[in-house]
Amino acid sequence: MGDPVDTKTLLDWSNRYHVTTYARAPLCLVRGEGVRVWDSEGREYLDFTSGIAVVALGHCHPRVTGAIQEAAATLIHVSNLFHTAPQIHLAKLLCEHSFGDRVFFCNSGAEANEAAIKLARKYAREQLSSDRYEIIATRNSFHGRTLATVTATGQEKYQHGFEPLLPGFKHVPYNDLRAVERALDNRTAAVLVEPIQGEGGVNVPDDGYLPGLRKLCDQAGALLILDEVQTGMGRTGKLWAYEHWGTEPDVMTLAKALANGVPIGAMVAREPVARALTPGSHASTFGGTPFVATVALATLTTCIEEKIPERAARVGKHLTAGLVGLKAKHSVIRDVRGKGLLLGVEVSRPAAPIVTGCREAGLLVLTAGDMVLRLAPPLIVDEATCDRALAVLDSVLGAQGHE
Repeated sequence: MGDPVDTKTLLDWSNRYHVTTYARAPLCLVRGEGVRVWDSEGREYLDFTSGIAVVALGHCHPRVTGAIQEAAATLIHVSNLFHTAPQIHLAKLLCEHSFGDRVFFCNSGAEANEAAIKLARKYAREQLSSDRYEIIATRNSFHGRTLATVTATGQEKYQHGFEPLLPGFKHVPYNDLRAVERALDNRTAAVLVEPIQGEGGVNVPDDGYLPGLRKLCDQAGALLILDEVQTGMGRTGKLWAYEHWGTEPDVMTLAKALANGVPIGAMVAREPVARALTPGSHASTFGGTPFVATVALATLTTCIEEKIPERAARVGKHLTAGLVGLKAKHSVIRDVRGKGLLLGVEVSRPAAPIVTGCREAGLLVLTAGDMVLRLAPPLIVDEATCDRALAVLDSVLGAQGHE
């Protein structure tokens, strides 16, 4: 890599050579351990972003790091024209610990949702009718950046400039069963929804919403697809968020935390539905390679064996209580919502200056829309670390005049 380069030069190069698709914070992160990261100046931060809910087991978890080293020294890649043991074991474990019967592996959440959309259309065409292809999605949702998934995403800011969008998608208000019922017709192939909306503001539905969707889909013969890209892998206090409502989907999409930072996506489906995808109908060159499947297997096994979802539920209650306490103290906080360690703090002013203030004070947090702070720390975080984060947020709100 040559001689060390100072931070200013690195940031100048970044501004010069990267496509400007990210509004990056003015720091360069170089190292992580557990719930902490360090920048190129040696400054330490509490990471309550987890790479956007990705490093659920924290940075450089020893079991994950060991799996990476073992996989890199054994077999990194062969095509999916051959069987590989890590991928088989991972698919088996996912099915044994979910509603699903079969798994398709890819590289990202967007690709998992693409696979789910294609599966829904192909299944509906073959099992129902040739003109049954529409997907009902919700406003304020987020399903990815590909042309199909950005069309499914119910936020115009992500779609602007990419028109014309793909046909075959309808959008209805989130958490509104009557709106879904009105939208369902003989062209509906599936309903695609996040159990909890992440990017849209950490919006938690009413208790009857997912069960109601299940009933409506069953009555209409449509598939229920749950996007668990952000909510899966214990983030909400259950291994899968759908477990909170006792409602199983026909298809579930995963990514983010599945391999604790190594890129992977997965689509999990019931047997009768999965059967619609036949040899040659869909594929992924890098989907579920021996390398990434080994890392994902170590991650998922750790989550299950070490009861990481239960930990997220317990610590999440502590963090939520602390945020509710800050709400009583700072009038700028309008609402605290979420489940487990996916929490949103709605504020009455733009959240970006609060994010900046927290970063300058050594705490990394996210936004979820313009007016919501999003806290998504690694699921290994403890109560004492949450208290440190709460103290920083308390101080920042006070210093910015948000009493």
